[in-house]
Amino acid sequence: MSTRDFLFELGTEELPPLALPELERSLAASIRAGLEAAGLPHGALHAYAAPRRLAVLVHELVDTQPEQRIKRRGPPVNAAFDKQGAPTRAATAFADSCGVALDELGRITEGKGEFLYFEGSKPGASTASLLPGIVQAALDALPIPKRMRWGASDAEFVRPVHWLTLRFGDDVVAARLLDTDAGANTRGHRFHAPQELALRSPSAYADTLREHGYVIADFAERRERIRTQITACATRLGGRVVQDDALLDEVTALVEWPIAVEGRFEDRFLALPREVLISTLQEHQRYFPVEDAHGALTPWFITISNIDSREPQRVREGNERVVRPRLSDAAFFHAQDRKQALHEWRAGLDRVTFQTKLGSIGDKVRRVQDLATHIATALGGDDARAARAAELCKCDLLSAMVGEFPELQGIMGAYYAAADGEDAEVAAAVREHYLPRGAGDALPTTRTGSIVALADKLDTLAGIFATGQKPSGNKDPFGLRRAAIGVLRIVLEQKLDLDLAELAQIAVAAQPVGTEDTAREVLDYVMERARAYYADHGYAAELFDAVLATGVSRPLDFDARMAALAAFGRLPEAESLAAANKRIANILRKSESPASAAIDATLLQEPAERALHAALEALSADVTAALAARHYDAALTRLASLRPSVDAFFTDVMVNADDAALRANRLALVARVRALFSGVADLSRLPG
Repeated sequence: MSTRDFLFELGTEELPPLALPELERSLAASIRAGLEAAGLPHGALHAYAAPRRLAVLVHELVDTQPEQRIKRRGPPVNAAFDKQGAPTRAATAFADSCGVALDELGRITEGKGEFLYFEGSKPGASTASLLPGIVQAALDALPIPKRMRWGASDAEFVRPVHWLTLRFGDDVVAARLLDTDAGANTRGHRFHAPQELALRSPSAYADTLREHGYVIADFAERRERIRTQITACATRLGGRVVQDDALLDEVTALVEWPIAVEGRFEDRFLALPREVLISTLQEHQRYFPVEDAHGALTPWFITISNIDSREPQRVREGNERVVRPRLSDAAFFHAQDRKQALHEWRAGLDRVTFQTKLGSIGDKVRRVQDLATHIATALGGDDARAARAAELCKCDLLSAMVGEFPELQGIMGAYYAAADGEDAEVAAAVREHYLPRGAGDALPTTRTGSIVALADKLDTLAGIFATGQKPSGNKDPFGLRRAAIGVLRIVLEQKLDLDLAELAQIAVAAQPVGTEDTAREVLDYVMERARAYYADHGYAAELFDAVLATGVSRPLDFDARMAALAAFGRLPEAESLAAANKRIANILRKSESPASAAIDATLLQEPAERALHAALEALSADVTAALAARHYDAALTRLASLRPSVDAFFTDVMVNADDAALRANRLALVARVRALFSGVADLSRLPG
């Protein structure tokens, strides 16, 4: 079967830079899925993404669909023919839709009915006729939150469309997508090569743009070129680039033809906090800061130009002119902020609303302060430090610096607290109480920082749940998912032995609104995030459910049970004992009366039940002690020795004996087995 290369390119106004990588991935995945659904074999598929274009190149795509096998089930036979055996409209319509005579249809029996059935084949369609629909479906599936229209067109896309390329080998695929007719050519750089560029073939796409169009269409290639340029430039300046992958991705999405240009600002600005300089250069200007070998910032920065200027010095001077007032503003805001101590902003927080039903940020600070004090006391920590850090943690929200650079909240507060002579750990906690800010982010390094971070996140969870604004779907405006994961990571990874059920109750009780069920809802929500946390760490869902069934609300205790259960699952006895626990759970659930806690040894008649009782007596004390000490691995290892006795019991003994006393005693015996295992987890929820 003959094949050709296929190229699709959509030329637009500048695409949203932060969304560009995901648009590229989605487009490639959707076109790949569309080709597969259409039964069109092909070779390698490569996606391209640049500021003004999205493209997909498919190698060795077949010219024609393979012959299509068709299998269709029609109406039931009793509906296809009347009582005299004459075909009904349902039968003839089905035959017509299959393109055959009625007597060419077969019959098939499925379930309790017999149906008319057609099996046949039809020639495959030409690939060129299928490609416009596949591309349109891929465009429709792009993750674009809000589409726009332009001009008099009814077409909708994330940005106005200027050209469309659809090449299948040497042929243009006739199509009109997004109100744009398909053509054979591409276009180059907006300034360096704005004219149309002829393509020898679809596979010449990237090389043509690179060699004649001043465009590097491949995102990864462009990113690597930028990384290489800024690294070489920083080395030439005697330093190294402050690495930031997110900035590198964003800049890659902003330029088609990257050219590194160095710049410099006045040394006096180096007196500003490091984060202020980095935020100004990175967040506001998309510049790459340069640091020396010791990690101290230098007055140099590197910017990526989208043109290869004949006068690079003028490009450098232009960027230096732009950054100078930004840094001057930052220096002014910093000087203004230092005219008062950090704690002097505390009263002003009472005039800033946190949430309508939950009061001001000042109210939140008071709640966090009380909860942080409680947590510090529970951990044997310094409650005075925790209270002071909680009191100061939101004060910098009223600073001029955070007003201009919101991403520096907490960071500026820490600098100001240290400058005011606050305790070093208190100052650090002001910065750290926002941590972790996202998945994989660092945790607080100080105990006080961890305490205030927990208190702040738990207060937010309790308050927002109390107002009934639980996250739904992708909507989570208060960052509750992030807060819940943060609580879990801090407690688990820093091994803080706290009871989340108790803390949730305290946090909810402090809110001005809420119901009796709110604390349970908060705990359940955090535990559902724990499910995802453990899944990410390789634990099976059944293990999580088995431990969750115990109702344990201390994450460290929960974690110890999970680790022990995972180790137990690797023992040869695990499957049999899990099956036995399922059987015991079913027996006890169906029992008309609850099992007694006492076992009457005089009623043990069968050798197998006497052996099981003896085995339980021999290990109960050790298992109970291990459970009390949270040595769950030791408890389960000891309990694994029950397997022969348990297996023999269920083979030789009838639990639901006719004699009521005998039956009750045997129920008490198996209940004792289940109780010991339940001290770790509900093994009946495990496969077995």
